[in-house]
Amino acid sequence: MTVVTAHPPTKRLVIVVRADPVICGHSGEARCLAEVALTRGYDDVRIVTWPIDRLEAAGLPLKPLDHVLPYSAGITVERPGPVGDYRVPDGRWLAGLTGRLIEIVSDGVPTVVMSLYLSPHTVAVEEAVRVARSLGRARVTTIAEAVGSDVTNIVRACVESDRFGAAAHLLSVYLGSDHCVAVSQYTKDLIVGEAATLDALHGTSFAQACRERVGISYPAVDSSAYLSLSDDRIEADLAARGLTRGGYALYLSRIASAKGLDDLIEAYAGSRAREQVRLVLAGRGPQEDDVRRWITQAGLDDRIVLLTDVGDDEKPSLMAGSAAYVLPTRPQPEFVETFGIALVESMLAGGGPVITCPTGGVPEAVGDTALMVPPNDPAAIRAALDAVVCDWSPEQLARHRDAAREFAVQFDRANVFDRLFARLAPRSVDAVA
Repeated sequence: MTVVTAHPPTKRLVIVVRADPVICGHSGEARCLAEVALTRGYDDVRIVTWPIDRLEAAGLPLKPLDHVLPYSAGITVERPGPVGDYRVPDGRWLAGLTGRLIEIVSDGVPTVVMSLYLSPHTVAVEEAVRVARSLGRARVTTIAEAVGSDVTNIVRACVESDRFGAAAHLLSVYLGSDHCVAVSQYTKDLIVGEAATLDALHGTSFAQACRERVGISYPAVDSSAYLSLSDDRIEADLAARGLTRGGYALYLSRIASAKGLDDLIEAYAGSRAREQVRLVLAGRGPQEDDVRRWITQAGLDDRIVLLTDVGDDEKPSLMAGSAAYVLPTRPQPEFVETFGIALVESMLAGGGPVITCPTGGVPEAVGDTALMVPPNDPAAIRAALDAVVCDWSPEQLARHRDAAREFAVQFDRANVFDRLFARLAPRSVDAVA
């Protein structure tokens, strides 16, 4: 009898993130990086995230579970359970996450651990790696990727309320990683600016360290999911929703105040485009009831469609079939668009022109290929929507589509992965600048 034993892994990647089914571009980014890792010699790829019930309890917008696409063979998704009982009022799940990370990185396999979101993921990674290294069993390199909400939701809030300890802790954890990246130049500038404010208040030196250490790694997108779409697939997906190609303008993102949906509905209500195309609003989020009310108040129940069950499998078709993709994002204290992954996806899909606002990192995502309108300006949104739907020629639309695709391909997941992992040399300013 022959006994077959599994070969031990030789190279491991662990990504710590709020993963699927969370509706978030960075959960998709983690999936993209994991998939590419399988083609780059990593034979053990893991995404370590939170139990489904904790994601639901947090109130995060979630995709329907039956619409979440499967990961490729070789990618393991782990959702560690809590440690402790009711006497630990909070932190039980963080303890479970940290403990599992210690177990994963303590077996001597060369491992890269990447965390998306500093709080709590980079915090958990730093503690796990500290323990594993103290045991003498870790061969690990860490990458910490900061996203916009790390700054707007954590660091800025702490600076404004003079909670020095929490802000100092998060920045110290970030800079304690082997490699520090931000999802856009805007995000890096935001980090440096808030760190400088903290330095001025408390005599610290975080800003200079962030200037020197933090590099830029744009989010990774699976361009093949958009570039390989067939006309038959697009038509079938749209027909299932009662839609026709070019017969609607599209918003697809979180249903939240910072996304400017009230401005979009007001713009559409008074537009010429309203007579030619419907408006499809797709997503989940805290403003769903508000949006339903606004649609009814505007008398547009027959012209505006709200979809809250769109899965990853049909998203490319919805984008490809649109007459325009509109994201009137606006800066708010709790959220600023620090890149705009959905904008890149729409550009790759080859649908109608992108109409958006030069907020945060959006200009880095779209270059000069989008129609930019000021935030909080329904009249400007209306003018842009009318132009592309009612006035542009087929030739104009085709030129715009080709230019947008050409720009967006730079964010393909293989390109982003290779640029990011080229940094994994001995830590130095040059390696991450």
